[in-house]
Amino acid sequence: MSRPMSSLPPSPPPLRLLAPAKINLHLEVLGLRPDGFHELAMVMQSLDLADRLELRGRPDGELRLTCDRPGLEVDESNLVLRAGRLLQQWAAQRGRSGLPGVDLQLEKRIPIGAGLAGGSSDAAAALVGLDAFWGLSVPSAELHALAAALGSDVPFCLEGGTRLCFGRGERLEAPASPGAPGFGVLLIKHPEARVSTPWAYGRCRELREDFYLTEEADFEQRRQALRQGGLLQALAGAAPLPPLRNDLQGVVAPEVESVSRGLALLRDADGVLAAAMSGSGPSLFALFADVERAGAALEQLREPLTQAGFEAWCCRCLAAGVGIDQEEAPPPEAALQA
Repeated sequence: MSRPMSSLPPSPPPLRLLAPAKINLHLEVLGLRPDGFHELAMVMQSLDLADRLELRGRPDGELRLTCDRPGLEVDESNLVLRAGRLLQQWAAQRGRSGLPGVDLQLEKRIPIGAGLAGGSSDAAAALVGLDAFWGLSVPSAELHALAAALGSDVPFCLEGGTRLCFGRGERLEAPASPGAPGFGVLLIKHPEARVSTPWAYGRCRELREDFYLTEEADFEQRRQALRQGGLLQALAGAAPLPPLRNDLQGVVAPEVESVSRGLALLRDADGVLAAAMSGSGPSLFALFADVERAGAALEQLREPLTQAGFEAWCCRCLAAGVGIDQEEAPPPEAALQA
């Protein structure tokens, strides 16, 4: 005797994604936009330090988020759930109802509140994962628009790799030479250090507004200078690496002791090519010719970093952003923890 077919569609198989961290290789504050955000010119780079997001079907149609990091909010304020709600709204507007419920399990490896876009990358992973899990096939331009609605860094995290980022960070351009730079990255963060991004930009405005540009033609001139400048040539392997620029670093470093101290330690490392703060901080990084030299620098700095309370990771640059976890190489664990 045959059993009746279930009226519910079969649940898709589990899906796991990697959500890479990013660093800012260039962050230039150009001026103010009419919407109140700052107009920026940036170069962002994905790293192989990554969170994991696993999706599993559930029978009740609900979205539920859990996380292995105690203290991280997993309610509707979390960008992962907000990404899911946006996709549900997108689907409902196109007559797609009855989507399967999903359990989202987040494994955090990127430090929280670090200027490394961990939350933004998790949101991008949720967009990509749920789009695939639900079989929505959201067009790329519309997925990008959903990402931009979630946050300024989320569109970059969707694409990843090396990208020029303009506007408030949501306008992306690929460099002329594709592929991941071969640099090794030594990344450090003090676990107790916190920097408010609104405070950093507000303080930047207080100190530098007299130098802000106001005309679109001037903004574009600075964008073009970045496109043609030494940093992009160095990332393509065609020139030595110039000093890195982060306009927020000059605001944050004098007022956050771990930032100024960490930069001083990184600049003393053998073989360091450049050192800078990522985003609004407080994470810091140094670039080396390859990951082996970054590892040697970590060994050289192990004692002073430990004494100063820093966590540290040795990372490689990636050529893409969020994607399916193939389990070929796990994201790096902290090589040094306080």
